[in-house]
Amino acid sequence: MAMTFDPFRELDRVAASLLDAQRGPRFMPIDLHKEGDHYVLSADLPGVDPGSIDVDVDGQVLTIRAERTARGDDSVTWLARERATGSFLRQLNLGDGLDTEAISAHYDNGVLSVMIPVSERAKPRKVEVMSGQRTENVQPEVTA
Repeated sequence: MAMTFDPFRELDRVAASLLDAQRGPRFMPIDLHKEGDHYVLSADLPGVDPGSIDVDVDGQVLTIRAERTARGDDSVTWLARERATGSFLRQLNLGDGLDTEAISAHYDNGVLSVMIPVSERAKPRKVEVMSGQRTENVQPEVTA
């Protein structure tokens, strides 16, 4: 397989990586859906060390941080290196009615899944309707 060197493509790649490094933390794509009585947030974090993932809840703000480090093998000659390394960050404002104390997270196959349960008091509930005659204490009026 013959590989050709394109200096302009290489220049574009280097410029993009330098600009990326100056921008700070990278954006992580997420999916969010409701399943029963909890929300499920799925964040793509392929190649991230699970120990570098940090999920915080501060008030109503959910913050996800992760770090992907570059492979530090000096004996390798890179032909292409397009996977982003560095810090990843995502913050979401959580609405009312969520049980922020019971949020849990699991990382598997490059996907971080965060379970966000709905609080008990925010769940729909039935109100019992009583039937029959209401008895009230009615005092007769006395006229003088």
